Amino acid sequence: MRPQPLLPLAVDADKRYDLVILAYQVWFLSPSLPCTSFLASPEAARLLQGTPVVSLIGCRNMWLMAQEKVKARLQELGARLVDNIVLTDACGAAASFLSTPLWMFTGRQKPYAWVPRAGIDEAEIVRASRFGEAMAQRLLADRSPIERPMLTGLGAVKVDERLIASERVGNRSFTLWSRLLSSIGPQKSRRRAVGLVLYIVFLICLILTVVPLSAVLKKLLAPLFRARIEREKAYFAGPSGE
Repeated sequence: MRPQPLLPLAVDADKRYDLVILAYQVWFLSPSLPCTSFLASPEAARLLQGTPVVSLIGCRNMWLMAQEKVKARLQELGARLVDNIVLTDACGAAASFLSTPLWMFTGRQKPYAWVPRAGIDEAEIVRASRFGEAMAQRLLADRSPIERPMLTGLGAVKVDERLIASERVGNRSFTLWSRLLSSIGPQKSRRRAVGLVLYIVFLICLILTVVPLSAVLKKLLAPLFRARIEREKAYFAGPSGE
């Protein structure tokens, strides 16, 4: 969430728009650095003030905490979040622990026959045209400002209740580690490199131990917190709903 300098926008930030679609990836349970930097820019402040926004997320499987940060920033800018669309990795949480890193290191979504294809399924991307059609229909219907969700009932998001607690814990962990790594040395320094090695070891151990254990505990305790879980699902699914 620390913004970096950006090149000038390719659009006129002083022009008023009927709708802005804000597409972003999730990096370490936060909006990606380019998106974070844009939302902190003077251009975003002018462009989004009083403007309806549809957020579009492409990620592996965790997006709740990132969207909370985007929602807070949009509110600060005076924008109106009217819908949210989330497209997630098709191969599942467990398999993507392997397939996603391989995609990053090789540049291929399916580098080996025995590895599930990483990334959002092509068919899901094609089916996403239903969102564009719904938005176009609303924009062409009349000239009144967009105040209400346009994608209700279209399955714009799907909240995985098993990941809610994990995201909160992970978000706190990432925040603490980011502060620690920033404090021990600048980027590309030897001290930062040592810290990153320690962090990678910690993260792998966390994935192999704490994540499966917490999943089992949540499964066992789910009946006791069913009403709370449903309320949280409804909140995170907004404004479009599941």
